[in-house]
Amino acid sequence: MMIPLRTAVVGFGFMGKTHAANILRSDVMTLSAIVDRSPDAIGQAMAGNLDTGSFDPKVLSSVRQYTDWEECLEKEGLDLAYICVHTSKHCEMAMKALRKGLHVFIEKPFVLDVAEGEALIEEARRQQWKIGVAHVVRFMPAYVRLMELYHEEMYGALKFLSLTRFSGIPHWGEWEKRRQDFGSSGGALFDLLIHDIDYVYYLLGKPDRIESRCLPGALSLHDYVSAFWHYEGRDRMVKVEGGNTFHARLPFEAGFRAVFERASVTWSSGNARELYVADDVSLQTIALPDAGEGYRDEGTYFARCILNDTYPETCSAESSLETVRLCHQHIR
Repeated sequence: MMIPLRTAVVGFGFMGKTHAANILRSDVMTLSAIVDRSPDAIGQAMAGNLDTGSFDPKVLSSVRQYTDWEECLEKEGLDLAYICVHTSKHCEMAMKALRKGLHVFIEKPFVLDVAEGEALIEEARRQQWKIGVAHVVRFMPAYVRLMELYHEEMYGALKFLSLTRFSGIPHWGEWEKRRQDFGSSGGALFDLLIHDIDYVYYLLGKPDRIESRCLPGALSLHDYVSAFWHYEGRDRMVKVEGGNTFHARLPFEAGFRAVFERASVTWSSGNARELYVADDVSLQTIALPDAGEGYRDEGTYFARCILNDTYPETCSAESSLETVRLCHQHIR
């Protein structure tokens, strides 16, 4: 029987709470500590652009709470740290964990500065610890099913893939401060569209050429992106579009449309439990598990890679860093 990994969540905002909820339900991790500079973070309600589940704060009564990460590292005997702070602090917080002997799971985007990502990967190799990055779309049921259809060629070869991801300008947590610190978050490109950029890279590999148009918003010069990915020598094209240049109350929406030789496959977050497959004579509906299970699955996968000492291929830092490089290509 595996001994659960003693885990700390660093940064207890929306994503920190999301991961904590899944750690609390896990049989391979136990939530040992929470770190947030605000001592009131635990009692604050979850607020984000989609429902990722929730929990009663009372269940955290036995979890140690810290406002300082270094103090937590000194006092707790930890195995794993979830880094859920602002992206600008990812490298600093993760490096402290690695040097203290912990494995690290980092919220996306991994980093904005490629050099920081390279430094973290090198440190992890030197210390022989593992880094995973939370690109949850790779684990969400609809996108998992699309990848299966692609590899199985059930409907023939993939000809065209369109992915979209839109939201209103975020106004919860520290997002108002990020408007004042223009560009520090990476904007919609690195915070929102990175999901689809990462998924296409995971599914199809790097394109030969990216044709991109970006528009500014309240957070960065690339808060709306429309891009075509070209794969030379192959009868295939991909479009990625989305952003948060809309008013705050606009509902979040993500989805894809894939055109195979013999059928078209479509999915939308507005009806997340169903995937549609259409040909010229029929429309088939495929039932899906809840999309929120992706958050549980990504954490369980990484924890099992640690416990089994296997390379975390599906959420590796090396793969995530390539995604960051691809994001930068959209604004060159």
